[in-house]
Amino acid sequence: MPYLGAHESVSGGLHLAFERILQVGGESLQIFTRNQRQWKAPPLSETEIAAFTNAWKEAGNMPVASHASYLINLGSSKPEQAEKSVAAFADELQRCALLGISFAVFHPGSHGGAGVETGLANVTTHLDQVLERAGDGCAAVTVLLETTAGQGTGLGYRFEELAYILENTRYPDRLGVCVDTCHIFAAGYDIRTPATYAATFAEFDRIIGVDRIRFFHLNDSKKELGSRVDRHEHIGKGCIGLEGFRSLVNDPRFSGHAMTLETPKSKDLAEDRENLAVLRSLSAAESGG
Repeated sequence: MPYLGAHESVSGGLHLAFERILQVGGESLQIFTRNQRQWKAPPLSETEIAAFTNAWKEAGNMPVASHASYLINLGSSKPEQAEKSVAAFADELQRCALLGISFAVFHPGSHGGAGVETGLANVTTHLDQVLERAGDGCAAVTVLLETTAGQGTGLGYRFEELAYILENTRYPDRLGVCVDTCHIFAAGYDIRTPATYAATFAEFDRIIGVDRIRFFHLNDSKKELGSRVDRHEHIGKGCIGLEGFRSLVNDPRFSGHAMTLETPKSKDLAEDRENLAVLRSLSAAESGG
């Protein structure tokens, strides 16, 4: 059985995310370690780090990932934006290292009209710069390329594009993949039935290797297969449907992986509780199947 959880707010302090994830019965967590709408963040204080570490321990040392700022675009050909992106992501890796977070998820970025080949080359070059600038103190942080929906000039919606980055980086051992179910579906990879689910992950394995998958985002899709539109929906209420998620949560290859929701939510987190309950109802282990 995978570790099911959600992306939770860090409003009021990073450590409070653990209180929120425990409120909904989660077993894994994703957070922003900083305001994701700003380029620069104040450094972490010793007090913040200690509070986070203690709360994490009290929560049972569950799997935790950071999601990098959406401002970061390593695919950019614009020197100023690329430099800001490299600096911001290197800082994010350093924050993860201080907090003890093992995974940093990011979107490969956008080529902005320069073309896919140029964009992918930019991502690879800039990502290597990020890892070098972050330093050896971040060696325990694995950078996860997130599968994307392919909106606009977005990169990373084809498995081949992620494979290019993994094959051309100077630091392949530092990288992995985070699979977002809504994104791959919107990108044209069908997971709605056992047969199409098996075919999609067979293709992933052939092109990238399923051993590269380290984390999942569980989101249904408001838009149809191949729409290339990123719109998350509650589990079972979108175009993917329950059977696709049943295949995933019962896939023995991913039984020890963390899988976090990024579905819409209100302040009382009732939606997270409901979505997690739905996912657990699909699990053969939970249902005695």
